[in-house]
Amino acid sequence: MRITVLAAAAALMITGTPAVQASGGPAVPRIDWTACGPEHPGFDCATVRVPLDYDHPHGATTTIALTRKPATDKARRIGSLFLNPGGPGGSGVGFAWSAGDRLSANLQGRFDVVGFDPRGVGRSDPLHCFSSEDELDEFFEGVPGFPYQAAQEKPFYDRYRSLGPECRDDQLIARHMSTADVARDLDLLRRAVGDRKLTYLGFSYGSFLGATYANLFPGNIRALVVDGVLNPELWSSGRQVESDRIATKEEFREFLRTCDEAGCVFGPKPEQRWNALLKSVRAKPIQLGDEVFTYDTVVGIALGAMYSPDDWPSTAELFDQLSDASTGTASLSATSAEPDYPNGFDSYNGNACADIEYPSTLGAYRSISRYAEAGSEFGPAWWWANAACADWPVNADRYTGPWHTRTSAPVLVVGNHFDGVTDFRGAQAVHRQLAGSRLLAYAGWGHTAYAVSQCATEHTNAYLLHGTLPPAGTVCPANPNPFLPTTAAAEPLFKPATPGRR
Repeated sequence: MRITVLAAAAALMITGTPAVQASGGPAVPRIDWTACGPEHPGFDCATVRVPLDYDHPHGATTTIALTRKPATDKARRIGSLFLNPGGPGGSGVGFAWSAGDRLSANLQGRFDVVGFDPRGVGRSDPLHCFSSEDELDEFFEGVPGFPYQAAQEKPFYDRYRSLGPECRDDQLIARHMSTADVARDLDLLRRAVGDRKLTYLGFSYGSFLGATYANLFPGNIRALVVDGVLNPELWSSGRQVESDRIATKEEFREFLRTCDEAGCVFGPKPEQRWNALLKSVRAKPIQLGDEVFTYDTVVGIALGAMYSPDDWPSTAELFDQLSDASTGTASLSATSAEPDYPNGFDSYNGNACADIEYPSTLGAYRSISRYAEAGSEFGPAWWWANAACADWPVNADRYTGPWHTRTSAPVLVVGNHFDGVTDFRGAQAVHRQLAGSRLLAYAGWGHTAYAVSQCATEHTNAYLLHGTLPPAGTVCPANPNPFLPTTAAAEPLFKPATPGRR
């Protein structure tokens, strides 16, 4: 996912003004923090201005929204911990509001926990491709979540391809949403909070931002953690499908295996029931109560459950009900509009299409979809959304490598053995690419390990606080079978609002 954390609007009314200016470079913004308001007690908010185009550092600007949970142990304060929850398009402000108290406590109150909405996202000069949420909903009407029949492919491609011109339109931010520019913003924010070097915790797509920062600013790192790791060589080149076509299925097989092992409701023989369910729903939608489930919906539900094993028991119950349900048809109700809708879909594409040069023809999308489907039923679900980039030129300032560097402090790379969103091979790749980095493995399931594995959490905390790396080769044990009752289930730090993004 793309992890998008939705939170209520806050008072982000203060605009920073330029302070000290580096010779020839952009001005370092001054952050004028003010209380966020009663909805977010204990958090400060601000907005600052940064260059819209770093090729013209003294020209037009764009705004970045920030929030912080100030350090509670001021006597031993280390500095600021910057967060990114993924996406691309995830709100770092919303993530900090939801997870900042826990992170602060985990880190002994010694950091200002800082979230920021990357340029074009959320409260930071947001890219909007639609005039309202109703119009956003209309965009998805009449097309499946992804095409699974030949007749669906061209209408889907045409609809998604139309997004590029609509989003670019007259919005300047659309031309400057590359991850490289977000990394440049992050380095300005580091300087603005007074930190000599960066301390960073990035999840999922946030690992790509972390890798980009590490390669653009290798000498500016105090401690950098990437958890749930994308291989930047695959992501930046548009070859992420090589992972997606098999990674989700690898974890889903574990879903079926642990279900069978625990005697879950979707058994006996859950793999046979799953294959039969797919065959049935592909031939005809299944009606369950007032809802209609199509093939793409069922595959999407399975994909979404791979983010968090906490969801596996309820997902198995739904699959059991669908397997037993009679077929039928029904219509779905529309959602109501809001004045300023959350722009996660818009900003995901604004960033991904800025970074990655995808194919521009229907034939290419069809061909790669066949390749993706040969990997697993989940491959096309990941692939087809990229059609939004078919008529969307990449940003000139994007960064596509090289990805091999040595950083001023070793990077901690955290990967799960069974992560169907960013597979373990991505963590292994980044470990090879960043000289001196340390790989920490979690032998369990789901997307990201922090706050899920106590072992991984403790090692991450020790590294952020003291720079202490886990011993080479450390593998944290898997949590108990997700289908078995436990007395103290781990509560994830976050869950995706929109499965299908990093």
